[in-house]
Amino acid sequence: MQSSAPSSPNAGNFRAATRDNADNERDAETVSASGASLDLATENLPAVDTPDACDKAAVRLRCLLHLINTGEISNDILQRNLHYAARVLEAVFLDESKRLADEDDELSEVQPDAVPPEVREWLASTFTRQSATTRRRTDEKPKFRTVAHAIRAGIFVDRIYRSVSRTALMQFPPEVVQILKNLDDWSFDVFALAEAAGGQPIKYLSYDLLNRYGIIHKFKIAPATLELFLNRVEEGYCRYRNPYHNNIHAADVTQTTHYVLCQTGLMNWLTDLEIFATLLAALIHDFEHTGTTNNFHVMSGSEKALLYNDRAVLENHHVSAAFRLLKEDDCNILVNLSREEFREFRTLIIDMVLATDMSFHFQQLKNMRNLLTLNEASVDKSKAMALVLHCCDISHPAKRWNLHHRWTMLLFEEFFRQGDLERELGLPFSPMCDRNNILFPESQIGFIDFIVEPSLSVMSDMLEYVLTPLAPMCKTSNASIDAGDAPVDGAAASTRQKADGECSTSAAAQPDDGTAKPSGAKPTPKFSIRKPWLACLNENKKIWKEQSLKEEAARNEKAQQEKEKEGESEE
Repeated sequence: MQSSAPSSPNAGNFRAATRDNADNERDAETVSASGASLDLATENLPAVDTPDACDKAAVRLRCLLHLINTGEISNDILQRNLHYAARVLEAVFLDESKRLADEDDELSEVQPDAVPPEVREWLASTFTRQSATTRRRTDEKPKFRTVAHAIRAGIFVDRIYRSVSRTALMQFPPEVVQILKNLDDWSFDVFALAEAAGGQPIKYLSYDLLNRYGIIHKFKIAPATLELFLNRVEEGYCRYRNPYHNNIHAADVTQTTHYVLCQTGLMNWLTDLEIFATLLAALIHDFEHTGTTNNFHVMSGSEKALLYNDRAVLENHHVSAAFRLLKEDDCNILVNLSREEFREFRTLIIDMVLATDMSFHFQQLKNMRNLLTLNEASVDKSKAMALVLHCCDISHPAKRWNLHHRWTMLLFEEFFRQGDLERELGLPFSPMCDRNNILFPESQIGFIDFIVEPSLSVMSDMLEYVLTPLAPMCKTSNASIDAGDAPVDGAAASTRQKADGECSTSAAAQPDDGTAKPSGAKPTPKFSIRKPWLACLNENKKIWKEQSLKEEAARNEKAQQEKEKEGESEE
């Protein structure tokens, strides 16, 4: 096979060619394959995620194989075409992974005897979906603005030292100030905050966080408007007097989201607007929750189910109701955003909150797992932030036992109230909603094993992947923030070490491998984040297993006694 160009330039000539030789280069990229002319230029190829791209890539690969055998192809042309073919294959792989995620879930791989039938039914009905349309959006590559991130990280570290009590924006009760000194702890006691705040944890926690991250100043939010907005959000969460999905849960998820942003260094990967959107999404993610599940709305034919066509009923309402509130002049904390900022902000909020629909759980995890298997994965920021919020939403089993156990009891009380409604309406009991038939330990062990632990594992992998290029900056930020953990009044500086180590004695020994290496040292394979949830998960699961054995022994003993009584009555 002969090149159609007057001469056959080598790879060095191609790399050294100037703009004046562009026409000659294109001639050299046109070769004759199997008797037909084929242009191997890569400038005008179709998008990698289109059907036409597959055909183009296949034809080019066959041609390249022939040219490699004859030695009539430059390294430059070869590399560009192989790179294009690789991107096409990655696009096909991701598309196929999404399709398979719609058809399958991880519970199908669980052995029938791994969990009790009731627990399996609850997991399947809550964390999988039978039929739904999958929203697709063109992924955008994350944009790194290292200098801007470094400056913002420095400003953040400076702000975080400031005492909440000294701010002129809003007065905080002394008891609230004292509790908020532990805001950077993984197992933050949000119940104590709610009590100290007079039942208004959202108001003080959210105000403090938006101030710490510089959001109030950056986006010119009027303090009075913010305070009124937070009061209205708090009222919306308390409307149905839910035991679990209330303002305390919203504050807990927002604080946990802050932990991930701050303590892993994720904030250095995000813009100010993205940080603002992430915190606000966490705050409003269950706004005006009815205390009943999506399935209950669908089965009972509620107004919300009719409005949202049985699709992510509650999640759609949370976003819609929150933005309706933001449209009110006296609650509009977004008034100074530009039109472009508002559109981006709103899209991020919608994507993140809709992703908290538990029925998308397995699809979300599989998509991220598959993406991270690629050699040059490009993680979409919106999907990364959505995964973080979803993990924070279900994170209570990964907190200290006293917090996790309290959340569990509150959640089941909410389940039981739904079961009471289902009985009144003549509907079948939803899984875990029958007061007279419940397995607390088994349900939580299954929840940890099949939902929480895998979720946090994928989130950790994703965070370490996207933060590896920023590792020195992330480490520097965390070191500075760690040093600022000492309460303002000069109390002991070991606050977080205690909090992160409360789950077990091994928690304090969690490795922190994110140390920045000297410029001449061999680079570490990847950035490693602290994972205080691992010790908590192990300890909580251990306690539940002990309780399960005790309950099983009690049931066996009771059954034996009843059997003996029956034998005595027959005699």
